[in-house]
Amino acid sequence: MNQNLIQKIYSKSICEIIVNPNLTMLLLKIRFLLLLVLFSFSLELKSQSIQKPNLIIILTDDQGYADVGFNGSIEIPTPNIDRIAENGTVFSSGYVSYAVCGPSRAGLITGRYQDKFGFGDNPLFAPNDSTMGLPLTEQTLGDYLQSANYKTSIIGKWHLGAHQALHPNKRGFNEFYGFLGGGHQYFPENLTLKDEFEVRTEYESYRTKLLKNQIRVEENEYLTDAFSREAVSFIQRNHKDPFFLFLSYNAPHGPLQATEKYLKRFPNISNEKRKTYAAMVSAVDDGVGDILDLLRDLGIEDNTLIFFLSDNGGPTANNASDNKPLRGKKGDFFEGGVRVPFAVQWKGVIPAGHTYDHPIISLDIFGTIAGVLGARTKNELDGENLIPFLIGENKNAPHEALFWRNHKVDRYAIRTADFKMITEPKQQYLFDIKSDISEKRNLSLNNQFQLNDLTEKINSWKSFLKDPLFMGLMEDEAYSKLNPDRFGKKPND
Repeated sequence: MNQNLIQKIYSKSICEIIVNPNLTMLLLKIRFLLLLVLFSFSLELKSQSIQKPNLIIILTDDQGYADVGFNGSIEIPTPNIDRIAENGTVFSSGYVSYAVCGPSRAGLITGRYQDKFGFGDNPLFAPNDSTMGLPLTEQTLGDYLQSANYKTSIIGKWHLGAHQALHPNKRGFNEFYGFLGGGHQYFPENLTLKDEFEVRTEYESYRTKLLKNQIRVEENEYLTDAFSREAVSFIQRNHKDPFFLFLSYNAPHGPLQATEKYLKRFPNISNEKRKTYAAMVSAVDDGVGDILDLLRDLGIEDNTLIFFLSDNGGPTANNASDNKPLRGKKGDFFEGGVRVPFAVQWKGVIPAGHTYDHPIISLDIFGTIAGVLGARTKNELDGENLIPFLIGENKNAPHEALFWRNHKVDRYAIRTADFKMITEPKQQYLFDIKSDISEKRNLSLNNQFQLNDLTEKINSWKSFLKDPLFMGLMEDEAYSKLNPDRFGKKPND
């Protein structure tokens, strides 16, 4: 019942009592019933205002910009991933904070540029090194949501440290099912190493048995299917309380492996690498469908905020991904390295079937969640609350500029509303990115004023950054020489 109507009826009843005392008893009863209705209405409003949304992040690994239906893919249908776009909003200029896995994930899970806390490299698999991963100074999204009484889970790839002190269960996640390193074998028969201390090389870590919290377990399913299964189980067990699920798929990251169930969906793709890649993406899409169906069946679809994105651009040659029409690939600061398929759904709050064109970044996921819940964060976030922008309350752009750094080659990049600049010691690029999404025309020779302005912004941002705290994946051999006890369990452990 409309609250204003109730108040009008109530006021009218008082007047009638004054002019007609014979109606006193009847109208007092009406007054009492109306007060009950108004009280119930107020309670309902209060309940709605304090209800916490469930939160899901679905992150793929090395997926190409063009390899989802909502970005135009016909060769690889993704009907379930596309449901998120149809039910919500697509970010046409959606970025991640780095062009490879580890730093990108560190930025997403903290809501901060990872170079501000020294996570400038892809971490090595080093189970005896407590500094090889996400520093303990950082609050994760899991930490933040645990303090807000959410049930939290990460399923799949971690890649933020293999040491016990950096384990997901100690970084804000009640539940973990997955692996600690940067990649993994997909077929369960290949998981032959019983724990992290049997590993002897970086890529042997791909063969460790999976972890369920702190316990190694036997897995019998294709890895992507197993992660989807565990995600469904987590939601089923926790849907009566606010929950946070970080479904961190390692697909379609190499090694390229798929089951016949998914391979046979692509008889028209002759390139075997591309066919396997397509099958891996299709397996992810099935899992996304299982989750969306479950949310609907449980009646919690409207109260669940869902993000979908890839952790960086596709490596194209390595896994046959497709970044068109973008230039570049994983590892680059061209668009193909940092601009990713990115969509969000929150039915009834975020507009459905819309495209949002202003540049946003994966750091905004934490910023949005913190904005919705209102609780303070431990560290100042670089991410923004996107909700006011998506619903039209704020017509401005969420960011004046977005930034990237690759410290190894002294490469920096900046994206503003209209321009993108990439600068390195012997080369500089300037693109009118709004009209040249493929970065074909380098305008740096005739736009010194624009270059100076963007360089000034980068220099200001650089003043907040730290040198890397650990050696990265490209220094695998050097690190092992400096750390002969890198693998193997120490006697005092």
